[in-house]
Amino acid sequence: MSVMASNDVGVVVDGTQVSYISQDCEAIPEQLGSKHGLFTKRLDLSFNLLRSLEGLEEFVCLEELILDNNLLRSDLQLPRLPYLHTLMINKNQITELDSLLDHLAEVVPSLKYLSLLGNVACPNELVNLDNDENDYQRYRFFILHKMPNLKFLDARKVTQKEQREASTRGVFMKVVKPKELATGESDLNTLGFHQYTPLPQGTRDGSNHKGIFAKCRYAYHGKHSEGNRFIRDDQL
Repeated sequence: MSVMASNDVGVVVDGTQVSYISQDCEAIPEQLGSKHGLFTKRLDLSFNLLRSLEGLEEFVCLEELILDNNLLRSDLQLPRLPYLHTLMINKNQITELDSLLDHLAEVVPSLKYLSLLGNVACPNELVNLDNDENDYQRYRFFILHKMPNLKFLDARKVTQKEQREASTRGVFMKVVKPKELATGESDLNTLGFHQYTPLPQGTRDGSNHKGIFAKCRYAYHGKHSEGNRFIRDDQL
């Protein structure tokens, strides 16, 4: 089927595919949904200035949505799109994943392919040299814990091993960036430690010398771990 330009400036229609690329628009034009919403299955809105997805509710049959290179943030809101299986939000301004993933799980239940490359929330080492493969893998586990039906995440297929790991460990993989925290004791509270102590509750007097022996293994992940600290004899 040949590609043809719509009467609307910048709109390219190819059967059930509609592109509205590089138009510097800050919102989805009303006429785009009113004229093309009922039949469009693939919508490409890349290289614009979108901060809101208002108007997307007109695209009731949408299966693929491409939103690369816009200004969308973590609080973006999609309408319910029951047939959407592919969502690309690469190179936007997404910094936090938790609430976004909860929202996507609710409004796009058929989603199988999700890509978030180029966002701060995606710790890919090709984008930021401070990240490493361990950082990126923890990010994948967290997303797959939230959205277990995904088959592809970013440019990589989801493996069965990842799915198993995500189901058991993904809930613990949420990344908190130290630079976003305050200093002092409040840092620990933010991370959920709340005056945590490894010692038993209460105190013991000198006559109570019962001990518990067990193996304990500490795992340090990532290039910024503090695994090289030493413990002095008088601290034991």
